[in-house]
Amino acid sequence: MAAIEATGLVKTFKSRKNTVKALDGIDLEVPEGSVLGLLGPNGAGKTTTVRVLTTLMQPDSGSARVLGHDVVKEADTVRQLVGLSGQYAAVDELLTGRENLWMFGRLYRLTSEQAKRRADELLEIFDLTEAADRILKTYSGGMRRRLDLAGSLIAHPKVLFLDEPTTGLDPRSRLDLWQIIRDRVSEGVTILLTTQYLEEADELADSIAVVDHGSVIARGTADELKAKVGGERIEVVVHDPDETYRALELLTAALEITDPDATTLEKHTKRLTVPAPGGSSALVDVIRTLDGAGIRIADIGLRRPTLDDVFLTLTGHATDNPDTGADEAAGDTGKGSGKAADKAEKAGRKVQS
Repeated sequence: MAAIEATGLVKTFKSRKNTVKALDGIDLEVPEGSVLGLLGPNGAGKTTTVRVLTTLMQPDSGSARVLGHDVVKEADTVRQLVGLSGQYAAVDELLTGRENLWMFGRLYRLTSEQAKRRADELLEIFDLTEAADRILKTYSGGMRRRLDLAGSLIAHPKVLFLDEPTTGLDPRSRLDLWQIIRDRVSEGVTILLTTQYLEEADELADSIAVVDHGSVIARGTADELKAKVGGERIEVVVHDPDETYRALELLTAALEITDPDATTLEKHTKRLTVPAPGGSSALVDVIRTLDGAGIRIADIGLRRPTLDDVFLTLTGHATDNPDTGADEAAGDTGKGSGKAADKAEKAGRKVQS
């Protein structure tokens, strides 16, 4: 059974200056016990999608279900089943870590004793026991993010929504959070993860949906998406920048490349890229060809396509390309559901009516 289903989700934000369609017919399906990585640049519609699926915002049209429950008609039930960790840690800086988790438990209608016991468990899981009785003002960014994620797990949710959970973290903290996410998946939790870090989706996601301008433009496993941009490639950096064009011409002929779009050349970095249909054997051919022509090689390597290549191919820009798109509009509407959702998420994304 699909833990998360969305069909034709549409959401439009209107302001005095413009109208932005944040979601333009989003379709998603996430099997139980799996991780879906929702990839996209700023303004692609990732956060708006999460807000709709977690009942913080209603779509203009389309439908969505979480564990079989309609997110609009059965919002209260959905809130009892899901956990959410937003882009900004929804914690109270004047309380201690332990008090924050106890409060989250009480908002989930656990008894005081149940909330205390669950808080102790999560503090140990997230390696926060020593800092449990310190106020949040003394916590580092990584510690706050771990506490926020712990709060989203207070009621043993079956479905977890993580909206760019590692943004701003140092590499060590990011790796720690990755392991915590893997542990939750091993327990059967379904996760929808939005991220701009392509290596994060590569590491954690069972499947990936690429979103741009409010629509899903590609989906599949990381390997399937990489296959869309071709096989292995050879990157060559020549020693003399004046030799780059001649090197590319020689390699195009030697490797019998007929599609000019399959090659790239960056003269300022002295780097050129060509397909490698024969893998390592093509690498040998490249070295022999350039050496025979007297072109010195500064660096050479064989590599597979990355999700960066996929994203650039699909969208024409990188994932960190800032634009004034849908998600930004959601926060700038001045009134209405976008601003209300921001307040709801910060004030208590787990509150039940």
